[in-house]
Amino acid sequence: MLHQFGWMRWLPGLLTLRHYQPSWLVHDVVAGLVLTTMLVPVGIAYAVASGVPGIYGLYATIVPLVAYALFGPSRILVLGPDSSLAAIILGIVLPLSVGDPQRAIALASMMAVVSGLLCILAGLAKLGFITELLSKPIRYGYMNGIALTVLISQLPKLFGFSIESDGPLRNLAAIAEAILDRKANWTAFAIGGGTLAVILLLKNYKRVPGILLAVVGATVVAGVLDLGTRAGISVLGPLPQGLPAFTIPWFGFDDIVVVMIGGAAVALVSFADTSVLSRTYAARTRTPVDPNQEMIGLGAANLAAGFFQGFPISSSSSRTPVAEAAGARTQLTGVVGALTVALLLLAAPNLLQHLPSAALAAVVIASAIGLIEVNDLIRIYRIQRWEFWLSIACFVGVAVFGAIPGIGLAIVIAVIEFLWDGWRPYSAVLGRAEGINGYHDITRYPDARRIPGLVLFRWDAPLFFANAELFKERALGAVKNAPTPTRWLAVSAEPVTSVDVTAADTLEDLHKILKEMGVGLKFAELKDPVKDKMKKFGLFSQIGEEAFFPTLDDAVANYLKRHSVEWVDWEGRSIEKIGE
Repeated sequence: MLHQFGWMRWLPGLLTLRHYQPSWLVHDVVAGLVLTTMLVPVGIAYAVASGVPGIYGLYATIVPLVAYALFGPSRILVLGPDSSLAAIILGIVLPLSVGDPQRAIALASMMAVVSGLLCILAGLAKLGFITELLSKPIRYGYMNGIALTVLISQLPKLFGFSIESDGPLRNLAAIAEAILDRKANWTAFAIGGGTLAVILLLKNYKRVPGILLAVVGATVVAGVLDLGTRAGISVLGPLPQGLPAFTIPWFGFDDIVVVMIGGAAVALVSFADTSVLSRTYAARTRTPVDPNQEMIGLGAANLAAGFFQGFPISSSSSRTPVAEAAGARTQLTGVVGALTVALLLLAAPNLLQHLPSAALAAVVIASAIGLIEVNDLIRIYRIQRWEFWLSIACFVGVAVFGAIPGIGLAIVIAVIEFLWDGWRPYSAVLGRAEGINGYHDITRYPDARRIPGLVLFRWDAPLFFANAELFKERALGAVKNAPTPTRWLAVSAEPVTSVDVTAADTLEDLHKILKEMGVGLKFAELKDPVKDKMKKFGLFSQIGEEAFFPTLDDAVANYLKRHSVEWVDWEGRSIEKIGE
């Protein structure tokens, strides 16, 4: 009945439950228990990296996993605190909270609410395609920048001291100065460095829980040797017992703009990551991808995090493979993982009290290293250098100015890149190349022959306000530079997918100028929807319906019929027959 009324499409998890097979249950439960071994240490580590106490990393794991299991369309995607968001959250929380942990979590929770609402609204408006505007080089650039920012932010914890945060590059200088001033705690560094080494060494062994082994080992060593007291290293301490409570995050009115910007940046980054990851696993499981429902699922999970003492979350490229390798079949895996984490908080909150902060820093650093993309950037450098330098510009923007301004720069660059091809598109004058059918760019085929008095001009973009004047300039330039006096300018318009009012007025102006010059303006291969727009704008009646031809061959044949021109095709046959 629910499905008949269409409600089920908003709750993909319930739809999966309706068709759930009993044989899946063992796989989902086992995968959920295995997943928990990652959820706990990683959740705590990313909370600390985001500028909030570690317990909130577990809060940001429990309820969001349940919410995504209901609203998320991907069966095995795991959501939770993520290293790609840590730098963004920290960039907002650290300067505004001024050391107050309650204020820090209120700000972070409100960012999750903003992010959640934006994702849900975008999903309802079917804007799931929006992150496709961020090209791969740009995504690589800002993710490499975020990875560097996260890595630098964790180095002080790895060395056992703290610094004032003033931006990634300034932080690096401050870290070097602190080490030279002998402020480093080398016991903390040994613990953190050892943890990092174990994680990286075991990373390629997918069936071995490297993070769990490294974190448990560091915790046991710190507890048995009482390093928190004897060596002065920072440890997690006992966690509060109990589950996250429903809380409305309150913050000052003065912070609203910054929090909104941070929430929007989180929404963009988290959905860009989630959309790529969901597509990857949808292809593996041979299930359809619904980017709009993915936005709604991600938004619901972030709303749940924001109202249950959590902070912004995203899909995880490290925990999802763990769930897959453990045999996960459906969203129930995430629910089992959430319930197990909740049970840990109720029954054994002191289990991780000796967990060193340096070990948590190692977990985050290992994840940040995993975000760095080098190999594909080298490939891009070889095949398209300007896109490589776009990526480097985004990377430098994040590294120099920080995560939020850097991502803003990435968005601006993405919009410019998106508009550039349409703003300054390629255009060509066409001629007949020997031995090749059709008409081709004379700059590519310098020996191509041109029909006397006929300029064939191709425009490789939609016609709109930003490029209309350029179209007119290039069209007139083609007429002016023609080797013989021009009678017709025939626009090969197949690539023109749209015309707006500004472009229509420019076409009208071009028609008048050409008419005064004794040149006819013609169009070939114009798409019917574009023709309909031109009819609405009145261009058909002004230019004349006879000026529009279905193909370029028809336009050429018609020109030769109307004008006495000596022209023999390269095959030695009349061009008029081509249009027949």
